[in-house]
Amino acid sequence: MVVRMRKNRSQTAKRRSNHAISGQRLAKCECGAARMTHRACPQCGKYNGKVVIDVVAEASRTARRQKRKLTELRASGQTDETKEKETTQTK
Repeated sequence: MVVRMRKNRSQTAKRRSNHAISGQRLAKCECGAARMTHRACPQCGKYNGKVVIDVVAEASRTARRQKRKLTELRASGQTDETKEKETTQTK
């Protein structure tokens, strides 16, 4: 009996090409955290020994944005406890 919907060689090879994919390569930063290669460290903001991202300023900026969003929700009367918990958990 012949298989009706037989896969051709190219489709089989495309499917098997995903078998060779390995996990992400991680490198150690100077601060000791794991980071992806050729990327800045998310904890300290350094890349190649130089500070590229100001992590403290970015954290304060996100805190200000969350606070502003929460006050706007309260002012509009749309606030409830679940939304407040979601915004505090994302920090």
